[in-house]
Formats: sequence, C-alpha cells, structure tokens
Amino acid sequence: MTVRTQVKALIVISHPDQSSFCYNGIFKEILKTLGEDAEVKIADLYAEKFARPNDALMARYKEWVTWCTHIYFISPVWWFRCTPRLEMFFDEVFTPGFAYEFKSISKLYGFPVPKLKDKKVRTYVTHGAPALPVLTIYANSVKLRLVMGVYTFVFGWKYSIWKRTKQFWSVPFVSHEKRLKYLKTVRKDIIKDLKKA
Repeated sequence: MTVRTQVKALIVISHPDQSSFCYNGIFKEILKTLGEDAEVKIADLYAEKFARPNDALMARYKEWVTWCTHIYFISPVWWFRCTPRLEMFFDEVFTPGFAYEFKSISKLYGFPVPKLKDKKVRTYVTHGAPALPVLTIYANSVKLRLVMGVYTFVFGWKYSIWKRTKQFWSVPFVSHEKRLKYLKTVRKDIIKDLKKA
C-alpha cells in the first residue's frame, strides 16, 4: 500500500500590486486549489522589508525551501527578467553551499551540483508583450535565462522544469475569458501536483 505524502507548498509571490493578475489571479488560484490538501507557506516578497541587512529574512526563506516539497514562483516580467525582489530571492536564498556547489573538473572549470533536486517547481510569469516577438526576435531569453541560468544550478537538469515554467502573454490586454483560461491552466497544474503527491 502506498502512503500519500502531503504537499508542503512554498508560494513565492513577487508583485507589488495586490490587484494585479499575478497576485489577485494566479496566486489566489494556487491558494484556493491547494486548499486543505497541502501545508502552505507564503513568501510575499513585496510585503516584506527587504532593507539590508536582511539575514534573518533570508534564513527564514532558506528554512522554508528546505521544508517544502513544492515551490511555486509567480512574477511579472520587467525588462526581460523577473521582478527585482524575486531576483534578490534567487541571489540571497539560492546561495552556494545551500542550493548548489561547484565541482571542479580542471584548474579553470567546474560545474554546478544542485542540492535541491528533490523539489517540484512550477513558475508562472506574466508578460505585457504578445508571444510572437518574445519567442522569435528575443529567442525567449526570459525563460531561457530563468531555467538555464538559475533553475539548472539549484534544481538540476530536468526537462520538466522547462515545461513547468509557464508564460502568460499580453496580460494587460487580453479578455477576461483569456485570463480565465490562464487560471484554468494553473488550476490543472496544481490538481496534478496534489494527485501525484
């Protein structure tokens, strides 16, 4: 008989406006869908004081990362990156020794060994731009940098992380119905996570 493990979810929401689609849409949809089927901790990055020194805050976030089975990142895309506070979260929480370490292969070269491979990760980023220019002219540099430049270091080389990093396009301009479709995608993802736990 297989024992079902309860999902321990860390939701990292990084948007300063609580009426935004990131906050009022995606974040609330994740919370609602997880319901009582998961233990949840919330890192609301724009509700926290990020003034330096912030060692105690980053230590708490590291404890939560260690504790959780699933991490959900939510951020708009600003200047082809996530918000500054999410980038700071990556810089100050996913530190060498905690999230990864470098293994030397020669005098000049090494490669990152991820220390958080056991975490299930989903990311939802919202764009003001439509998909076509981002995917073609800019070679989807947003997703490429996030998955290859951050996640592979700490979570390992998994194709699933690429698939689990979802982009929602033209959010300020799409219809209410389109936003509901985006939320349906989020809901399906979370239900899948709960069933697989």
